[in-house]
Amino acid sequence: MSHVIAPRRVSFDWDGTPLHWIPDEPTATHVINVLHLLLPAGERWFVKVFKEALPLVTDEELLRDVKGFMGQEATHSVQHAYVLTHLAEQGLDTGPYTRHVDFLFDVLLGERPPFGLPLSDREWLRFRLALIAAIEQFTAVLGDWVLRTEALDRADPDPVMLDLLRWHGAEEVEHRSVAFDMYEHCGGEDPGRYARRVLGMLVTAPVLTYLWRKGATYLIHNDPRLVGRMRYSLRRHNRAVAKGLLPGWNELGGAIPRYLRRSYHPSQEGSLSRAVAYLTTSPAARAAANAIGRSALA
Repeated sequence: MSHVIAPRRVSFDWDGTPLHWIPDEPTATHVINVLHLLLPAGERWFVKVFKEALPLVTDEELLRDVKGFMGQEATHSVQHAYVLTHLAEQGLDTGPYTRHVDFLFDVLLGERPPFGLPLSDREWLRFRLALIAAIEQFTAVLGDWVLRTEALDRADPDPVMLDLLRWHGAEEVEHRSVAFDMYEHCGGEDPGRYARRVLGMLVTAPVLTYLWRKGATYLIHNDPRLVGRMRYSLRRHNRAVAKGLLPGWNELGGAIPRYLRRSYHPSQEGSLSRAVAYLTTSPAARAAANAIGRSALA
């Protein structure tokens, strides 16, 4: 029997989390914080697109996995949105940036092609599924990295934020194949299906790079504790990479040629056993499981 993918109804208490949750590391803090800028709208969009595609799914096991994926992504969106509220309470308003992210996902990548592009509804849906599969390649790599890195633990980060990141990262590894399998199932015949998969990555990689750089720049520029004292720079970013506080460029970039191989499948990424092991020890995931157990006994 294959691994069952299901949402965990977690919650996090942000009252004690400082603005710089990695002490004395504002660049690493805010580069990782870009996740909170992108994921509330991005993962809501994943769910919307998958809802559109559900009628095309004829495989019962894939349908089960897709529904589990959708539940997990919806939960991720909500939990990262709570972090944005916490940042605003600490004087860092993310609204001017996230409005652009909302426009990207809700309008440019909405139900109809933008700018009158002459694409059928089916082809537009397939293209968006290809984008999600490409994005999920990076989230699986990031998820595996955050589960493996020991440097974050040594940096004495806020434990609640670290648990959020590792809970989310573990679920990304857990469902790492679902978006790819969904695209392959709904993407039509080759060679068009493979060509669209390549196009999805060629669009996704530079756009994500741009959004991440702009997001880190925005957060550092508007951080009330850093006003006028520093700005985002590649030098500071690379210094955080060298400390192990951020994933390396080779690790991120290497995900692209792997994905472009015709024979590739995301089950090759990360370690499911490592992800599941963390989910059994995550304070938030354990609390959610215990709450379900108490409810069942009531």
